[in-house]
Amino acid sequence: MVKPRHIELGGRPVGAGAFPLIITPLVGRTPAGIETELEAILPKQPDMLEWRIDFFECIADRAQVLDTARSIRRAAGAVPILLTRRNVAEGGQAVPTSEQAVVGLLASACEAQCVDLIDYELSNPAADMARLRAVSTANGVALVASYHNFECTPDVDILVDRFAEAGRRRADVAKVAVMPKDPQDVLTLLAATYRASQTIDLPLISMSMGGLGALSRVVGWMYGSAATFAVGKDSSAPGQITVEALRAMMSQMRHAVTGR
Repeated sequence: MVKPRHIELGGRPVGAGAFPLIITPLVGRTPAGIETELEAILPKQPDMLEWRIDFFECIADRAQVLDTARSIRRAAGAVPILLTRRNVAEGGQAVPTSEQAVVGLLASACEAQCVDLIDYELSNPAADMARLRAVSTANGVALVASYHNFECTPDVDILVDRFAEAGRRRADVAKVAVMPKDPQDVLTLLAATYRASQTIDLPLISMSMGGLGALSRVVGWMYGSAATFAVGKDSSAPGQITVEALRAMMSQMRHAVTGR
């Protein structure tokens, strides 16, 4: 078993056996919509916010994106912010801008130091990932390298390799999200997460999506997932559970498993 890499966000450890963070998405299309989301979400005390800028109708306006990111930062206080543009091939929204513009936008957010993490898909060109790795490192921003499959759940070896690829790309966190077709697929995702947690020194985030996969959002931490996603106001992916329900279920499960 490898020794997990130590990462802290907002004063809390990520991975290395720590209880998982609950991440809540912001999917508002306008600054006003995001402000409304924040008013609903922040009282629920999520451990992290994910701003999904592929939902944001002004994504092509870099100044507007950075201004909104700074507003989120002020409102969120110490709550870490993950900035994500999910590409269409991996379940995201179509955006009216080029991939190079997206890379430049994520780089600018790192340079402005208005976010704590950025997410970029492993399916993107290695050169773009390397550019974001360099600028994120220079500005103290963590990089999440992610893989999403909304069609199926590949076998364990493939999923473990996706986690490992994040390490090869020098990411700080590896994320895998897949769609199950039957209950066995959920077990495949959990098995891959556990195996990766024994051999890869990155914090891992994993989930099986949709209704069938909801179990993975509750018990994934037992298999090595360092975080899980929950609905604060509006969902960003199928199968997400509300913050309140997820926190209660995970707390009960932790007590049953650990006595704490």
